Amino acid sequence: MAKLVLDLHDIYNKGDLIERALKDVIDEAVAKRIDLVEIIPGKGSGQLKKKVLRFLDQKEVKALYHRVDKDSKNFGRLFVHFQHKEQGRHKGKRRKR
Repeated sequence: MAKLVLDLHDIYNKGDLIERALKDVIDEAVAKRIDLVEIIPGKGSGQLKKKVLRFLDQKEVKALYHRVDKDSKNFGRLFVHFQHKEQGRHKGKRRKR
């Protein structure tokens, strides 16, 4: 299972860069059909994690992924899971000619 990792430690205080980085990693996961994105906002006061969760909760972003899990062992880490639809495959029966 392929995954992408986004570590926000270096840009924690640059709001515009955070949103850009989040959008880019989500777009990349969709384009490359990646199953999992790990986002590391860090522990800190929890403000950055809240910002990330608010970003992920936007209607247009939420439509792109399946679910978000908070790491039970590490407060400073989130997992965004994707379910990509099959392309070009028919799930029904083939018609006989």
